[in-house]
Amino acid sequence: MRIYHLAAECYPIAKIGGLGDVVGALPKYQVKAGLQAAVVLPHYDRKFVHENKFDVVFRATNLFAGVRQDFEVWKESTDTLGFELYLIHIPGLLDRPEVYSYPDENEQFIAYQLAFLDWINWSQQSPDIIHCHDHHAGLIPFVLKYSAIYTRLANTPTVFTIHNGQYHGAFGYNKFKYLPEVDMRYAGLLDWAGAINPLASAVRCCSAYTTVSPSYMDELSWQSNGLEKLFQMERYRGVGIVNGIDSQVWDPAVDPMIPGKYSAKSFKKGKGDNKKELCKRFNLDPELPLISFIGRLVNDKGAELLAEAINRSISENPGKVNFLVLGTGDKVIERSIENLVPYQPDHYRTFIGYNEELSHLIYAGSDFLLMPSRVEPCGLNQLYSLRYGTVPMVHRTGGLRDTVIDFGDEGGYGICFDQTSVNDICYSVGRAITLYADKKHLDSLRTRMMELDFSWDRSAQQYIELYQRLINNI
Repeated sequence: MRIYHLAAECYPIAKIGGLGDVVGALPKYQVKAGLQAAVVLPHYDRKFVHENKFDVVFRATNLFAGVRQDFEVWKESTDTLGFELYLIHIPGLLDRPEVYSYPDENEQFIAYQLAFLDWINWSQQSPDIIHCHDHHAGLIPFVLKYSAIYTRLANTPTVFTIHNGQYHGAFGYNKFKYLPEVDMRYAGLLDWAGAINPLASAVRCCSAYTTVSPSYMDELSWQSNGLEKLFQMERYRGVGIVNGIDSQVWDPAVDPMIPGKYSAKSFKKGKGDNKKELCKRFNLDPELPLISFIGRLVNDKGAELLAEAINRSISENPGKVNFLVLGTGDKVIERSIENLVPYQPDHYRTFIGYNEELSHLIYAGSDFLLMPSRVEPCGLNQLYSLRYGTVPMVHRTGGLRDTVIDFGDEGGYGICFDQTSVNDICYSVGRAITLYADKKHLDSLRTRMMELDFSWDRSAQQYIELYQRLINNI
């Protein structure tokens, strides 16, 4: 079975968020299961591209808004990632260092999708599935079906995965000229609220769509930034599949980024060594419970509440708890996070930015990971924390609801709360402090959570079963 994954991100080439982690792992586990899975990205002028060897496997010229456009397809020559990696290179358009935020971003992603289709079409390939991730690849299902240019590929099944339904990639009809010739009888399938909406179009036109957790599939029907009616109508074609984690990258027994190695059977010393190193780096007392936050500092993550909640928690529990925040995002939130440090100098530290190695150490060295997200389609941070024996503290939403059970419930291992609010966060901090004092109970929870299976093996198999149903028209 030949599968092409199309996305804007893929770890370690270009990662901004969870999308990059998923696209960097799922194909590897599909290859492991016997599929021919490949990833096709826009070309980025980044470290990975410079440090690895690529061969130009296809070179052609197409028309883009009536102008001749040269493009190349580059293939990483050693399959070092565990799957075939291809880059679409377009001089002056897809040859830049950043993933997002260019003024011609719409043109970039349209050109990327059309160059991919032209390559597949002109090289006479016949993939079994084209798997599109988020709105950056959302026009492909429509174009395949309703452009005569790609008639040969029109019956190719397409899967569309929604990693975050808040972002649609919508743009005005003044950019319709960048699309190929299409059957105008069906042009309405591109439209939502008077604009071309790639995410809405993909949901309507793909063979099946998926979300990255079952709960998030339900939530889209009432929380999808204006597409609620669409998801209510199309719910029957959707499947919720919880993301996995790459257990080869995220394994405290062999993780090269942490000083203390450990497993579910022997975690006390290793986890303690990591906590000592982490607290030494940030000048915190390793004897106190350490609650950390890792993620984007934006409202969707509840990050604007962190400064107030942390300040109140430390003040209400003097000398009993430490906090560490790693993240970047909204500048106002960043300032609120940093401005608190002088007021709580003994129990609170920040790292504004992102550092992959530090994130591994925080997962390994923290006692608790705080995730007060308003929106969390799946969430990977809580899965990483479980793998590293760090108790997740989560708002019950999306994938957090599907993957974390409160330790007060049967079979539970995390701390859950019902509202993204300062009160709920502070109450959960109090529960964490109490749990930390009960070492025997905490150790039993750590053993339980580290033995959970959230690997990609299970999730990849669910995608394979979906592919087989589509190929066999079941």
